[in-house]
Amino acid sequence: MEQQMPLAARMRPESLEEFIGQQHIIGRNRLLYRAIKGDRLSSVIFYGPPGTGKTTLARIISKETQYKFIQLNAVTSGVKEIREAASEAQNLILNPKGKVILFFDEIHRLNKGQQDVLLPYVEDGTIILIGATTENPYFEVNKALLSRSTIFRFEPLQESDILALLERTLKDKEKGLGKYDIRLELDAARHIAKLSDGDARVALNALELAYLTTEPNENGTIVIDLETAKECIQQKTLKYDKDGDNHYDIVSAFIKSMRNYMEPDAVLYWLARMIESGEKPEFIARRIIICAAEDVGLANPAALQVAVAASQAVERVGWPESRIILAEAALMVACSPKSNACCVGIDRALEDVRNMRSGQVPINLRDAHYKGAQELGHGKGYKYSHDYPMSRAIQQYMPRELENRKYYLPRDSGQEAKIRQRLAEIKGDIEERDQFL
Repeated sequence: MEQQMPLAARMRPESLEEFIGQQHIIGRNRLLYRAIKGDRLSSVIFYGPPGTGKTTLARIISKETQYKFIQLNAVTSGVKEIREAASEAQNLILNPKGKVILFFDEIHRLNKGQQDVLLPYVEDGTIILIGATTENPYFEVNKALLSRSTIFRFEPLQESDILALLERTLKDKEKGLGKYDIRLELDAARHIAKLSDGDARVALNALELAYLTTEPNENGTIVIDLETAKECIQQKTLKYDKDGDNHYDIVSAFIKSMRNYMEPDAVLYWLARMIESGEKPEFIARRIIICAAEDVGLANPAALQVAVAASQAVERVGWPESRIILAEAALMVACSPKSNACCVGIDRALEDVRNMRSGQVPINLRDAHYKGAQELGHGKGYKYSHDYPMSRAIQQYMPRELENRKYYLPRDSGQEAKIRQRLAEIKGDIEERDQFL
């Protein structure tokens, strides 16, 4: 049966010494390494992308520990299985240690009720929980379980780790392909390592497919060259769950790259990541519009116009041509001078509206058209702006309680620099006039 298993399953390491990657958490003398070797493991959650060794490490723990080890999958198991595991742990005849290690694969799929059932057994130590998840546990696992567990984040394997794994597989005569005459050329190995994108399972599946589909040459050697490798792993599987934290990380990188002045290459890279992962063009366009308003503002008002036009255009065009439209809009934002003065200004005003005493509309600004308004003095003393030079009439516009508050503080950037200069000139004119009077 073992020979019929996929190569990736056969090549799972059996000990910590065979484990490849994740040296930041499982390296010699690291906390997790010491806890496993000393059989002093407490509840943990392994969090990271597929193919990085979460389940494999749990299986290694099952061989290292003296406690009974039970493995469940959240897709097929629930409250009944949790209680059975706890009952087995508490049976001192069958389990003198009085506790079990329960490995829950895909723990993020347990609902709140199932997690609540698990909690008291974890709390009293009956169950030592090992949870594995590809989703952010801070979103998917309840806080009570998180507070009783240590979270270890698994990172994608390095290309050097994948290359070492491929080499080991080709040499291993028991579980791997060592008993066959196979030559994996270096450029083919590097191609597999690169396009597997840190996923050991993807790399081993590609190697197995190449071996199974390649005929031996006249010397009986199976030669896996670059062309064969390209056929067996043609496209990198991008990790981009539209509801997961990886999605938000990439969107965040895209926005922060646009926000920085003149970072066009990073902007195009993160945009390409979203496009290649199947993100909707409308979603990307909305993020560009927001960035144009929030981070460019009046430093270059044309950026918002281009962003809005791009949003309308992608609705009519769709993929693949929308990639050009979105790239143009994103680069317009990225290469524009930056100012968040509009964003900061409206937020300051909103904060005062929410937290300070509401000021009254000055009498001269009140509407004088409705019945009885003029008798109440509404609009009295109002100066019509167009009757004055530069359409600027000096009169009260803010409520008296807030007349000294400043919200819009333009920056010395792009077109906004001209606004800043003009405001300074006007302020100087007013101060000079007040001094003369």
